[in-house]
Amino acid sequence: MSIPQRPKPAKLIVGCIVNQKNIIEKVAEDLCACFGQPDAISPWLSFHHTDYYIPEMGWPLFRRMFAFNDLIGQDSIPAIKLSTNRIENSLARDKRRCVNIDPGYLLAEHFVLATGKNYSHRIYLQHGIYADLTLIFQKGKFHPLDWTYPDYTEEGILVFLGSARRKYLWQMRRSPIS
Repeated sequence: MSIPQRPKPAKLIVGCIVNQKNIIEKVAEDLCACFGQPDAISPWLSFHHTDYYIPEMGWPLFRRMFAFNDLIGQDSIPAIKLSTNRIENSLARDKRRCVNIDPGYLLAEHFVLATGKNYSHRIYLQHGIYADLTLIFQKGKFHPLDWTYPDYTEEGILVFLGSARRKYLWQMRRSPIS
């Protein structure tokens, strides 16, 4: 018999896709107001694997990732996704987004994104939000799965997540909760 245990806290990771680099300052301000200070921000990362956002957001598109210092409960990701949706909507112009914000969480063993879209491999959480297991950590690095979004296989994102994982492990060693 398995015995239910309290889940470990997770590291909040937020990916942002913007259509103008200068908007990231306002996005970062809003994210910090909701989730505290980031302990890492990626450099600008390439974004070119899909045309999905072009009709709504235009081209070119730019990506930046944030890792937040305060650890979160894994069960808080639906509320976080709803908060990031509100930020997206508050920055929209003429009912078109200028930013796409994808929150997720990182644990030692994997990286999970939150989404409002169901699919065969996604698990329903609550409030219309699903968990998408995006990457697993094995043999010293993150590995994509068959359904992983192609941009999450890019070296820049994998390096950023590897660094965030090292910080997370350090935080867990120092935490009295772990």
